[in-house]
Amino acid sequence: MSSTPKDITIIGGGIIGCCTAYFLTRHSSYSPETHRITLLEASSSSAGGRTPDSITDPATLADPATAAKKNPAHDGIAGGASGKAGGLLALWAFPSNIVPLSFKLHDELAKEHGGDKRWGYRRCYASQIDCRARLPPGFSSGSTGRKNSGGAEPTTEQGSKGLHRNHKKDAKVLQKLGAPEDLDWLDTDESLVAYEGMGTPDNTAQVHPELFTRSMAQLAEERGVKFVTGARVTAINKTADGESVESVTYIKDGKEETLPTTDCVVAAGPWTRRLLPEIPVTAARAHSVVIKTPRPVSAYALFASIMLPPGFPTPTPKDSRGASTAQQRPLRGQQVVEPEIYARPDGTAYACGPTDNVVELPLTTAEVEVDTARCDDIIYQVGGISDELGKDGQVLAKQACYLPQGGPYIGNVGETKGLIVAAGHTCWGIQNAPATGKLVSEIILDGEAKSARLGGCDPSLVL
Repeated sequence: MSSTPKDITIIGGGIIGCCTAYFLTRHSSYSPETHRITLLEASSSSAGGRTPDSITDPATLADPATAAKKNPAHDGIAGGASGKAGGLLALWAFPSNIVPLSFKLHDELAKEHGGDKRWGYRRCYASQIDCRARLPPGFSSGSTGRKNSGGAEPTTEQGSKGLHRNHKKDAKVLQKLGAPEDLDWLDTDESLVAYEGMGTPDNTAQVHPELFTRSMAQLAEERGVKFVTGARVTAINKTADGESVESVTYIKDGKEETLPTTDCVVAAGPWTRRLLPEIPVTAARAHSVVIKTPRPVSAYALFASIMLPPGFPTPTPKDSRGASTAQQRPLRGQQVVEPEIYARPDGTAYACGPTDNVVELPLTTAEVEVDTARCDDIIYQVGGISDELGKDGQVLAKQACYLPQGGPYIGNVGETKGLIVAAGHTCWGIQNAPATGKLVSEIILDGEAKSARLGGCDPSLVL
């Protein structure tokens, strides 16, 4: 079966599409003479979703001799969530049917290709912390009077929820154990209220998602995959009898092109429904920042719950669009927020805030809109519990992306021969990308997934 000539088209240049391209070229039956693989990415720029003053190439922060170099011809690859995610890997992630395979593949890929230097792979700790934020300079609890107009004590307002909130424990079960000694970049004296370990280097790791995605693309290209950016797919065409995929139509530089295709993999993340409306993948926008710390900080991923005191800058309302003065207004009561913080080996820390649905999904990743007020919220909040992330840190990037929600879905779509989806991976897309790529390569070249059960990822369950 695998010796049959195939024209394989992958739609989407994020981590799922690039891992699919990589594992197709590593399959034992792959032959560049009989298998033509083309990856189409709609955007021709990776600058979307970042403010103009943000750093453009994270490889410059790592060892320039070993980090994944930016290929100008690949501009647009990792332009969405795959370039702006946290990069957490965990055996305690979900769905459980593919997580162990993917965690193992991450380790193998790092060993084979020098991932520690090339894309920042390392084992790390994950912890849940409860904190009280300190007031930033220029804000005072006295400015609110600490009581409302009726004379009552300020109330606690409903706060935002973190991206990985499903893994967090209820606050009442946290123990005030004190922080580990090497978590010395957190204010453990004034801010830390409770600490609990969630993951250890035995079951938790991290990568820099953009560098990892770029590396998978480069390694796939070296084995014969053709990458075409600025190619927005408009149609997946079927044969006259409707039984098989025949071609893919896309627009590049204003011109419509048709690419003969026997096997089409839709790995378009939150854009998947525009090509496969029957697959229930939705989109949610998330903001994040990258902060250069004054010194390298220890390897922790922190799931924070931070109590903002009266007088703290008010977080941007969930339904607010665009920069707002609301976050400059002092809180009258308390509010709980849940940013996530990932220390990275390149001398930076990544922090992200809650999702929102204020701005609809744009045409491509190049048009993603950044709400700088939401980024400023994150900066205030993490600076309220750490000087390294606050007054002593330097903000390198303010960014936004759209996370795919609802899946993941991996496998054949209906009865159409050659039509495969690999999308909807939620906040665990980086973690589960290698397993997804390997399983899709098996579906195409072996006729079925062999390395893991599709289980709840099988699209037939929702079709």
